[in-house]
Amino acid sequence: MVGLTHLDAAGAANMVDVSDKAATARTARAAGHVVMLPETLALIREGDAKKGDVIGTARLAGIMASKRTHELIPLCHPLLLSKVKVECEPDETLPGLRVTAEVKVLGPTGVEMEALTAVSVACLTIYDMVKAVDRGMRIEGIRLIAKDGGRSGAYRADDATTADT
Repeated sequence: MVGLTHLDAAGAANMVDVSDKAATARTARAAGHVVMLPETLALIREGDAKKGDVIGTARLAGIMASKRTHELIPLCHPLLLSKVKVECEPDETLPGLRVTAEVKVLGPTGVEMEALTAVSVACLTIYDMVKAVDRGMRIEGIRLIAKDGGRSGAYRADDATTADT
């Protein structure tokens, strides 16, 4: 287990100094899902939600949120992201929508928080757009699936963690 890099010797939280770190290619992938009534999923699939295109709006909200992660999470660095891809896929077995995000950057720090923020905001947007017909929806399973690049190298969630993604 590595120590917490955001804490100084006195235990105060500080932004990590990445000025001496080399810019490397970094990628992160996150996932989560929104569980809803089958009727709510059908409404979304048919494009009949009163607020409009739920999947398209959630996808754009996730992309926008990832680009603003540094404004939402206090110690995150602003990054010039090179790719943000958010997907919202219907899944009858939940029933609901599965959300994934992939974020890339060439920089001195990783993009795990940007991928997690994209998934979180996309899920919240789905909830917001159809809450009038299904207040019992649940946002679940938001987690990092994979990361590449940087000093700590690659990470892959184990099969048990990703089996329901």
